[in-house]
Formats: sequence, structure tokens, C-alpha cells
Amino acid sequence: MTDRHHLLVHGGTFAAVGDGGDISGVRGGGSSPDGMFVRDARHLSRWQLTVDGAVPEALSPVADGDTARCVLVPRGGRQEPPACTLFREQAVGDGSFVESLRVTSNRPVPTTVRLAVTADADFTDQFELRSDYRTYPKTGATRSREVLDDGVEFTYQRGEWRSRTTVSADPAPDGVEETGTGARRLVWTLDLEPHGTAELTLRVMARPHGDRRTLRVPSSPAALNRQLLAMEGEFVEGVAFPTGWPELAAACARGLADLASLQVPATGPDGEELRVPAAGAPWFLTLLGRDALLTSLFALPYRPQLAAATLPALAATQATETGPASVAQPGKIVHEVRHGELAHFGQVPYGRYYGSVDATPLFLVLLGAYVEHTGDLPLARRLESHARAAIGWMLDHGGLTSRGYLVYRSDQGGLANQNWKDSPGAICGADGTRASGPVTAAGAQGYAYDALRRTAWLARTVWADETYAALLEQAAADLRDRFQRDFWMPDRTFPALALDGEGRQVDALASDAGHLLWSGLLDKEYGEQVGRRLLQPDFFSGWGVRTLAAGQAAYHPLSYHRGSVWPHDNALITLGLARYGLHDEARTVAHGLVDAATAAGHRLPEVLAGYGRESHGEPVPYPHACVREARSAAAPLALLTAVGGA
Repeated sequence: MTDRHHLLVHGGTFAAVGDGGDISGVRGGGSSPDGMFVRDARHLSRWQLTVDGAVPEALSPVADGDTARCVLVPRGGRQEPPACTLFREQAVGDGSFVESLRVTSNRPVPTTVRLAVTADADFTDQFELRSDYRTYPKTGATRSREVLDDGVEFTYQRGEWRSRTTVSADPAPDGVEETGTGARRLVWTLDLEPHGTAELTLRVMARPHGDRRTLRVPSSPAALNRQLLAMEGEFVEGVAFPTGWPELAAACARGLADLASLQVPATGPDGEELRVPAAGAPWFLTLLGRDALLTSLFALPYRPQLAAATLPALAATQATETGPASVAQPGKIVHEVRHGELAHFGQVPYGRYYGSVDATPLFLVLLGAYVEHTGDLPLARRLESHARAAIGWMLDHGGLTSRGYLVYRSDQGGLANQNWKDSPGAICGADGTRASGPVTAAGAQGYAYDALRRTAWLARTVWADETYAALLEQAAADLRDRFQRDFWMPDRTFPALALDGEGRQVDALASDAGHLLWSGLLDKEYGEQVGRRLLQPDFFSGWGVRTLAAGQAAYHPLSYHRGSVWPHDNALITLGLARYGLHDEARTVAHGLVDAATAAGHRLPEVLAGYGRESHGEPVPYPHACVREARSAAAPLALLTAVGGA
């Protein structure tokens, strides 16, 4: 059987282990990185158990869950039952990994077992493990190993950059051996009584560069599991789930539990410590502006504390000057924040990267929605200057004043597209031709319209600036009129996906039109036409609305953005359908998504393949999807808002 990766996530830490609990040291290239990661660095690159010099086989492999549990035995044949059985349990904490190992003799006589765990920490940056196989020079970098009384410590240094990983064991190993590869082997000789048992606990503590927090490794996987269950319980507690639709209730509960484990540290404008939703594991366990904003919007009626943390965290990272490498411009909201070595040394642009055309208007949408929902006027006043700067960016650098729309250009060192469909080629015509020149993406205009209207409301009701409010309302009305004139395709009764650099319509039929319903940008007649069109069989797969309608040359069911089904995309569409009074259509989309979640243990992945339900009775996974993704975790909450328990 192929060894799969099982993901353990806790805050800004995750570990990917195999069926037997091992970390193999694979350098990357697959759909999931192999190892334990903290702040974008691999702090445990090898973790391999052997019994009497051989790797045991899994009787009961690791199953999905917050704790990895498996049962192992030495390899043998039917004529010679295994001498012992190993019960392995693992969990991750904030910056830590803990394993308990119980070895039980199966023999009626005393037995000696030689147990070993081979460990290594290569401190590889996560960007080095991507499937593009890029290499990055690391001049002067050194790695060292120091044997401790109860384990070993691995250290990495490059200039001022310094990271450590400490492995300790109780009881202490009988010895720590060199392997010739840089890894170290912790060895125990266990003398077991007849049918006797011995137990070991191994603890791994990561100390990444720049992380000055004082953390302790929990005593056991069970202790860690209790912590995580308490966090998840706190997130779920008090939410009124629909009693008449238990599958939606289960998806909401699963999503809230996942959101609890996806909280990562951030800092507010005054240096206050915050916890914000990370985008997803394994590749994006960090703050991404668009993802955190949409997650917070979906969860707002149920968990407003997500918005209360996300807004100041993004205000603290808002750009104040122009930076060509990071695509920063004054007032722009950050797209991605990274803490790894390559970002630190400027070898990737993502330390603070601003390549997003829509994070800035979504920041304003969330601020207005949060204040309207909670009445938190102090936060509205505290972030007034940040909101005005965001409006300034939309009008100035964003292009609303000069071009009439929010516009972006491909970033050669970063993202080709800077709307939510950010993969190369995602913004295309029906024939697959990519948009050329500066791109005006349809969805971003809807966000801008909503941002202008919500900020006008704040200006009038909180900031007492009637003149500013009237200016923003007029800008929103003008944008709506322009959009329906320039984007609407009368022959298809549908809006274009985008305008290219020459102002020509990019004519693919795409799910982004549903975002315009969520934002309220379309007139009622146009909105109803769009909503009903999205439920036609070429768009709706039975599990959700495809990113591109089938039948177009550009469509592919396994393309990231050109035919797949995204739960968060569908959550926005469902909210939009409900806004325009298309409640039957909203329920149809909601039921498709909930059915997809039910088929996967009530958890929605980042993205599904676009194959139709009529051709395959189970949702087909997209091969490179994030296993846990914040927007997808919050999507069932948006469905609950849109359709209730229907």
C-alpha cells in the first residue's frame, strides 16, 4: 500500500506523517510536504522507528484525526508470530511534536527488543519543497548536532538567521548514534518481562528564528489532545445548529473545530498579540489577507472574534509606501505574510506580499459588516485612518479614478493573477486564451462596490463625515453603471469574467458572476438571470457550481481554477442567490455542498474536481487541495446564514 500523509495541525504548527507514524525525509514535490513545520521551516525532516534494525509494518495504520494512532509489529510470517507489538500515538502542539510509544511483549519468556528512532532536522524552507523544484543559494549556511543527556539538538545558522530543534526522550536513550547522513539515531535496549510492557515518550521542540515566545512541550499526546479538544469545544459551543438538517449541523461543527486548530499568531497596530485564521494546511499555514477576510465574513454571525482579530492584524500590515518587489502601495492590504528563511533574505517576495487586487476592498467590507453586526464603534474609530487609506488606494493606485475599475498587472516575481483565481491562465476567454495587459477582474469590482457603500455608512454613522459618505456613495453608483455597461454580454445574458488591457471582454462563463450577486452589484433583472444560469447543468456539477462552465474549450474538471468546484466560491454564490431572492437555487447549491461534506467526514476540502454527480456518485477529490482550509471550514456557516436549516 502506498504510504499516505496524515496531517496533524495545531495553530502555526503542522506535521505530515505516514501510515506507520514515520517521517521519511522526502525532499518534496508531492501534494503534501513531509515533516514537521513551524513558521514555514521544516523542523523535523526525518522520524523513523525501527525494531531490531528493521522498519515495522502497520497492523492498524494512522487514521485521520487530531492525534495519530497506529499499531505496529515487526515484519514476519504466519509461522512465526511477532515477538512484540508497538502502540504508537503522536500529536502536535504549538511549536512541538510529542510521541508516546508502548512496546508489549507477546512471548511467555523474557524478551529483549532493540528500539531506535532516527531523527533529523534539515530546516528546509517550505518554498523549496514546492513542485516547481526551484533551488535557492544559501551561502554560509551551517548545520550542527549536539548530543544531550536525554536526546539531541539540531541547529541551523545562516548569518543572523538561527533555528533549533530539540529532541528529548523519557527515559533517556541508551545512546545516540551517528548515521553518516547528518541524522542521529536514538537507541534503547528494552528488557521485557513475559508479556511485559515498556513505555517511552519523545518530545520535539522547535525554536524558529524570530519566535521569542516561551513555550513548553506538553507531557504527552493525550495532554495535547485534551488541549485541542478544549479549543475546538470552545469554538463550537453556543452555536445554534439546525436541528432539521443534521448533515449541515455536522459540517458546521466540523468547520468550527477546524477553524479552532487553524488559528495562528499575529500582531495588531499597537503590538497586541492576536490569533487569526490561517489560510490552510499544509502549504498556507499563515496569514493570507483575502482568505482571512472571507473566513471572518462567513463566520461573522457566529464567531465575530475572528473578524475582531483579523481586522487589526491586517491594519498592522497595511502598506504605507511603494515597494515594487512586494507590489506594495500606500493603503493596500497585505496578500500574504511569511516568516521563513527565504522571505527573510528576500529570495522570495512573500515576507509581506501585496499581490492582491481584492484584499483591500474585502477589508472594508468586513469592517463595515463587523461594526454593523456587533456595534463595536471603538474599533471603527480606531481603524478609521486605515479604512480611509484603503479607500485612497482603491481610488488612486487601484485604478478606480483613472480607469474606472480596480485593475492589476501580472507580477513577474510573484502572482500572474491577483484576484481569487490567481493561477496562471485562470483569467481567460471561453477558448482558453489568456487575458493580456492590465486585467480588470469582474469579482473585484463587486467587492469594490460593496466596500464603497459600507465605508460610506461608517463615515456617516460613526465618523460623522457626511461629505465623505456622499462622495463614496456616488463613486459606488457610478461604478455600478459602468460595470453593467462594459461587462454585460447581451448575447449570453451573462457578465464577462474580466476586461483585458484594451478593454475587451474576456468572455469565459465563470462562477465569479455569483460574487456579483453577493456584492449586490447587478440590477435585479440581471442578477436573477445570472443566478438561474449558474444552476444549469454545465455550471452546476451536483456538488457545487464549477469555476468555469463545462463545454467551453477552456474547461477542465481537474484544473485549479478552470472547471473545479470551490466550496468558498459556492458559499459566496449561495449568499448571493439568497440576496436576490433565489431561495430555491440557494438551497440546491447548499445541499450539493453539504452532500460533498458528508461524503468526506463532514469536512469540505479547499477544492473538488469538477466531475458531474450524474457520472460519479461520490465527489472526486482535487489532487493538490489543502486538507484543511479556513474558507472551506467556514463555508457551512455561510450556507447556514443563506438558507437556514432548509
